[in-house]
Amino acid sequence: MGQSSSDIGLGKVPLFAGLNEVSLKRLEQTAIKRTYPKNAVIIHEEDQGDSLYIILSGKVKVFCTDEEGNEVTLGTRGPGEYFGELALIDDQERTASVMTQSPCTFSVLGKSVFRDLLGEDPDMAIRIIEVLSRRVRQLTDDVKSLALLDVYGRVARVLMDQAAPSGDKLVIEEKLTQQEIANRVGASREMVARILKELSAGDYISYEGKRLIINKPLPEHY
Repeated sequence: MGQSSSDIGLGKVPLFAGLNEVSLKRLEQTAIKRTYPKNAVIIHEEDQGDSLYIILSGKVKVFCTDEEGNEVTLGTRGPGEYFGELALIDDQERTASVMTQSPCTFSVLGKSVFRDLLGEDPDMAIRIIEVLSRRVRQLTDDVKSLALLDVYGRVARVLMDQAAPSGDKLVIEEKLTQQEIANRVGASREMVARILKELSAGDYISYEGKRLIINKPLPEHY
């Protein structure tokens, strides 16, 4: 761990958009900057939480595991986003683990500083509630997907959720590995590999380096 230059400053993080200059300066002086390499576990599920992590650069995944080591990915987060806020609000254990997917730089706030900020800026509490609401909605959609869609339907949903328009096609800039998709949809890597192979054979998807291209609407059924 150590210090490193970051891609964004705390003043550009949406969570702190309403802070005045004095509060923002105090925040920057109090926060601890930490850097981690790829594949470092930053938070362990069920640990006692005492810090909020703001992502200045890099990308992390949020995941849960069971006693047998099976993993389910809950989502990914990048610069300007944050994690670890739940344990600071309710004083409970961490609900998920967080691992870096690339070298990352974080700004880390302790519990007392975080709660002081909430008292100084009520709008920040509203912004946190809005973010938590979006995450609850996403988790609800994920549970609905697991319950109502077959494996192909869940894979197709992940691809569509990750893709962004590029001309007349959809593109996933950082291609997910088969194992990453499997962890998101609760299936085996082999099943995901078969589905992607069939989609590629039908020219529904193609690959350009690390990019996955969705060439045309994915079929409704596998």
